[in-house]
Amino acid sequence: MAINFDKALGIHPDGMVLRAKRAEIIASNIANADTPGYKAKGMDFQDALASAAKSQQMGMSRTHTKHYDTRIELNSGTGYRVPDQPDTGDGNTVNVQVERNLYLENSLQYQASVNFLDSKVKGLKKAISGGQ
Repeated sequence: MAINFDKALGIHPDGMVLRAKRAEIIASNIANADTPGYKAKGMDFQDALASAAKSQQMGMSRTHTKHYDTRIELNSGTGYRVPDQPDTGDGNTVNVQVERNLYLENSLQYQASVNFLDSKVKGLKKAISGGQ
């Protein structure tokens, strides 16, 4: 009997891709904290993950190298964040303390996903080798 890795790992690989994308967005906000007129961006992770789950349920698979891989082209749910601080006069809406906290939280969640997938892979290896 063959092991279907998509079913074995579930939505977690897509979640890690989305967490990496979210880290890029937050890092971009931090890097542009002093750029006049820069608007802070954010990602609705729950919507993006729901979109990934929906595309996974459709059972699409890439059958040719020139086809688009729909699992990678996830709806990232990226948009502009509602400012939570008064305008400082330069039009920049980045709150560095909030961004740092979001980056730390995202990093911890990404690491938790890595640990979870690591245990899943170890379990699959044990199943393949017969528990030896």
